[in-house]
Amino acid sequence: MTRARMPRPHEVAAARRDPRLLRALRERRQDEAWRTRGTCQSVDPETFFPAPNEPADAAVALCRSCDVQGSCLAWALEVGDCHGVWGGTTPRERRAMLVAWRSEVQPDPDAADDAGPPVRDRLLTLVPLS
Repeated sequence: MTRARMPRPHEVAAARRDPRLLRALRERRQDEAWRTRGTCQSVDPETFFPAPNEPADAAVALCRSCDVQGSCLAWALEVGDCHGVWGGTTPRERRAMLVAWRSEVQPDPDAADDAGPPVRDRLLTLVPLS
């Protein structure tokens, strides 16, 4: 397993201009029910969590056609999720975006995410043990 490195300044500068991040900033907490309308609802969750040596192209392509891409990315950046594809971004892209995100967004201590993880995450834990 490789260790994640800190993004370089030029990567953070590029992330600040990335349209996906700008959309996430606009759509942050705008749509609390985004999880129920995601394109990912009809796809195997493993698609969004490829092995380190596998490309994430299929998941990124699905995300590009999704109406809730901005809200999804905003959620991933708020919780600091560093695994899988969220909002059409790979973990490497999100590491640079996270630096930019934290400088733009002030944490809201009153905002509690009581909806739990997205359905694709819950599906991984719904396997019967008997």
